[in-house]
Amino acid sequence: MPPADTESRPTVPELLRRGAREFGRERYLVTPTDHLTYAEADRRSALAARWLLRHGVGKGTRVGLFFTSDTEWAVWWLAASRAGAVVVPLSTLYAPAEIAKVLRLADVAVLIAPARVLTIDVAGRFEAALPGLADQRAGDLCLPAAPYLRRIVLTGPSDRSWATVWDAASTALAPAGLLAAVEDEVTPADLAIMVHTSGSTADPKGVLHTHGTLVRQTSTWPAAIRALTGASGVPRILCAMPFFWIGGVLATTGALHEPVTVLVLPRPEAGAALDLIEREGGHGVVGWPAFTQQLRDHPSFAERDLVGAPMLRDGPLDLAMHGVPDGYPVHRSMTETAGGFAFTDIAIVDGEGRPVPDGDVGELLIRGAGTMAGYNKRERSEVFDQDGWYHTGDRVYRRTGDPRLFYVGRTSELIKAAGANVSPREVESVIEAFDEVTQCVVIGTDHPTRGEEVCAVIVPAAQDVDVEALAARARRHLSAYKVPTRWVITPSERIPTLPSGKFDRRKLRTLVTDGMERT
Repeated sequence: MPPADTESRPTVPELLRRGAREFGRERYLVTPTDHLTYAEADRRSALAARWLLRHGVGKGTRVGLFFTSDTEWAVWWLAASRAGAVVVPLSTLYAPAEIAKVLRLADVAVLIAPARVLTIDVAGRFEAALPGLADQRAGDLCLPAAPYLRRIVLTGPSDRSWATVWDAASTALAPAGLLAAVEDEVTPADLAIMVHTSGSTADPKGVLHTHGTLVRQTSTWPAAIRALTGASGVPRILCAMPFFWIGGVLATTGALHEPVTVLVLPRPEAGAALDLIEREGGHGVVGWPAFTQQLRDHPSFAERDLVGAPMLRDGPLDLAMHGVPDGYPVHRSMTETAGGFAFTDIAIVDGEGRPVPDGDVGELLIRGAGTMAGYNKRERSEVFDQDGWYHTGDRVYRRTGDPRLFYVGRTSELIKAAGANVSPREVESVIEAFDEVTQCVVIGTDHPTRGEEVCAVIVPAAQDVDVEALAARARRHLSAYKVPTRWVITPSERIPTLPSGKFDRRKLRTLVTDGMERT
C-alpha cells in the first residue's frame, strides 16, 4: 500500500481519518493486556476530543499527557491533536521537581493522566510536584508553580478535590459536528507536539513540530520497518522506545500512514517483551542496542519461537548497522527532525562552514520543511543561523550515490588523545566486529600526558578474553592513536544507560575513573 498523500493535507486528524477509512479493522496498537484497531482509535479519540472541546480545549492549548506507553496514551494524543491542541508528552520517569519544571516551561493548561502509572500514585506524585495543589478545586486551578495550569484530568477514580475525573460514558460532550468543524481548521502549519529532549543537565529543551512536519517526516517509517523485518503482510514490530520521546512518537504516527501493528509495553522488560513478540508473532524490535542486548541475554531467549524475527536473533545488535558499508551506523535522525530526513535540506560542512565532498566527515546542518519549528521559548535567532540552518553538532558523511547519512559521532563525544581527534563510533565498530566481543562502548578518560586516552569498555562473549590479542587485531584496522590503551571488561548490566535507552557515557566515564574493573 502506498504511503498517505502527505502533501494534500498533512495533519494528524486527516491521517487518522484516512487510516480508519482504509484499514480500520487492522490492529494499530497491542499491549500485553489490550489492543486498539485503527477504527477504535478513531472512535475513542473522537469521544475524548469532544469532551476536551466541551471543557475549553482548542487551537493551541498546551495539553500535557502523563501516561506510560499504552493504548490510552494514543487515544488522548489523537484526541488533543484533533482538537488542535499542542500535545506535551511528559516522561513517567520524571521526579516531582521535573514534572513541575516541564509544566511551567511548556505552559501546560490541561494535564491528563491515569490514576496510577505502574507503581506510581499519580495524585500523590502531582501533589508532591505542585505545592498547594491539595487545596485547589477542580477546573479552576491557580498555582504559581505552574501558572497556566487550569485543569488536571484523571482517567480513573479519584477523591481529590482538584481532580477532574474523566468518564468514558460522559454526556458532557461537544456536538460531533463541532469536532468535524474544528478538525477542518487544523492546518499543516499549526503546532502539533512539543517533545522534551532527555538531557541530563540544565532545563530540557522543548522541541516544537507542526502537523505538516510530523506527518511528512513519519511517512517513510512503514517502508523502513518492512525493509528491516522482511514482513510479507502487516508488520508487527515491538517499539521499545517510550511514546513520550521522539522514537515512540515516530512509531505511533508512522503506523497511521500504513497498517503496521505496534507492540508496546508499559516498561521495557526483556521477559515481557519476548512474551509479547512470541505471542503476537512479532517481526522485530525498534529500540536502542542496550535493550536488544537485554533480550539476547535473557535466560529464555534461546528457547523462544522467534521465527518471524530473524533480525532479532541473528542481525546486528544495532539495526542502524544493518547493511552499512564502512562500519558506521546509519544516522537515526533526531528529535529536531521528528524522526526522519526525507523532507529535510541537508548540508555537511567543515569547521569553516564549507561543504565537504562525499566521503569526508563534517558537521550536519539541517533546515526546511522537515525541521522543527524551533525550541520552546527560544527566539529563532538563538536556534537557526542567518541562512536558516540548524547546526546539529553531529559528525556525518555521505557516500557517492547513497542517499543515507552515516553517523560518526557528536562533536562533543570526540576523544582528544595526544592532540588527535578519535571518534568513539569508529573504534566501537571495529571492536564490535570481533567474535569475542558482545558489546563495546568507547570513551575518553583522563591521562597525565596524553590529555585523554582511548578506553574500551567491553562485554565479552565468553568468560575469558585476551585483551592484548584484541588490541593487536584492532591495530590492523585502526591508526595507532585510535587503538584503546585502556580496556575494561564488565557484564552488560553494569554499563549505565539513560532513561531513553542510550548509553550514559558520562556516567560510564565516572565509573571507570572511580575504579570499575580494569584490565
